[in-house]
Amino acid sequence: MTTTHSAPVSRTEHDEATGADVRVRFCPSPTGTPHVGLARTALFNWAFARHHGGTLVFRVEDTDAARDSEESMAQIVDALDWLGLDYDEGPGVGGPYGPYRQSERADLHADVARRLLEAGLAYESFSTPEEVEARHRAAGRDPKLGYDNHDRELSAEQKQAFRDEGREPVLRLRMPEEDITFTDLVRGEVTFGAGSVPDFVIVRGNGQPLYTLVNPVDDAMMRITHVIRGEDLLSSTPRQIALYRALVEIGVAEQVPTFAHLPLVLGEGSKKLSKRDPESNLFLHRERGFVREGMINYLALLGWSIGPDRDIFDPEHLVEAFDVRDVNPNPARWDQKKAESLNGDHLRRLPLAEFTSRLLPVLREAGVLGEQSGMGELARLEAVADLIQTRIQVLSEAVPMVRPFYVSGEELQIADDARGQLKDDAGAVLDAAMAALEPISGAAPQPLGGGVEWTHDRIEAALREALVDGMGLKPRFAFGPLRTAVSGQRISPPLFESMEILGKQETLDRLARLRASL
Repeated sequence: MTTTHSAPVSRTEHDEATGADVRVRFCPSPTGTPHVGLARTALFNWAFARHHGGTLVFRVEDTDAARDSEESMAQIVDALDWLGLDYDEGPGVGGPYGPYRQSERADLHADVARRLLEAGLAYESFSTPEEVEARHRAAGRDPKLGYDNHDRELSAEQKQAFRDEGREPVLRLRMPEEDITFTDLVRGEVTFGAGSVPDFVIVRGNGQPLYTLVNPVDDAMMRITHVIRGEDLLSSTPRQIALYRALVEIGVAEQVPTFAHLPLVLGEGSKKLSKRDPESNLFLHRERGFVREGMINYLALLGWSIGPDRDIFDPEHLVEAFDVRDVNPNPARWDQKKAESLNGDHLRRLPLAEFTSRLLPVLREAGVLGEQSGMGELARLEAVADLIQTRIQVLSEAVPMVRPFYVSGEELQIADDARGQLKDDAGAVLDAAMAALEPISGAAPQPLGGGVEWTHDRIEAALREALVDGMGLKPRFAFGPLRTAVSGQRISPPLFESMEILGKQETLDRLARLRASL
């Protein structure tokens, strides 16, 4: 195979489809939990279709009975729903070229195989792997070279003799005896030399069509114009092109689609991100608290860029700008820290009410809030959310920050690292703080009403006067014990605003409780 990384040129077999004529497909096998590479492929197909005003087809390649599962199928649909990658044709939606489950198209595949055989574009092959190896050895070739096209011209008598032995033939496609060259929209011109790909099996001896047949056949019948898929499938492209040409010849296909092969996604150590790597599990990222906007943004950056010095964009901007020709063919690397940082950027871009809404299911799952939260709890949550929106990168980080606002002082747990940072003067600091706060009126927690003076500005002024000015402490040492008492955490939402939300009595109770434990 040779690849020329130059600006893609016009296709030689047909003009590339544009606009509403664009038809792309996302065709996963339901064999496991959706991973980020699968999601990136779905995203780029979706963005390409939406950019052109074309059609996205969701087709399920579910012919591996030993590995496919309805649970995995449901997870794939769940992943598409979470990311907002809507499709125009597919299971549950329908369309003019169904059915959209490969397992329901067996009769169509068998008919195409028969037509290929009748047209002489495919042939019956009886050679066993052992016989192929023996012929290579006899000719002084590497015995592992694979099939040698030996059965191309078997006579009817030879075929019958093999059948009389009880052999069941496989069906192989005749590969052309010249170079196969195509223009990959990501990689430029790609050439596979003549003879580099042997005739390949499209139907097993038991009559079962293989992926090598059914995938291109379904693409052809569904009028797919662009095949956007992973680089790991690049080596199969000459086989597919040869089959598409054969399908055009027998009238099943209208054209050979345009190909675009997306770069690999690497993990640590420059190794391909494996399904076993935690970073590859799309749902683990969702459980961590990634939001749709953040995940889409980062997935899009795995091989593509919206522009120089611009990393943050919304799905709508992706659709507007996306061109698969701009995808970098070099491998992309999953960077967890960058992914979480981008997610944090999107959390900060959310309106407060929307951010609060995104927090609700996470907090309910963690038991911080009940399934039926009252208006008072929700009003308090928005006030708390306002304090933490700029301090977290994933939604799960909100749990320890929000929990202290929904427990009583007796239930508040002081984290070991927070208690461990207390200095010898922590008791004196807490005593001085309680004395400074006691004169401030207004015991009702904000923002639920009452408490004219119990505001964060008034609280801060009183504590600075008592601890920073009065005791001569630096703010870090002055407010550290108070933060530990109020939140139980070493890192917490802004201290004075937290005290305002908790209210005077709860704040003083927490300070006194920590003081008593020293």
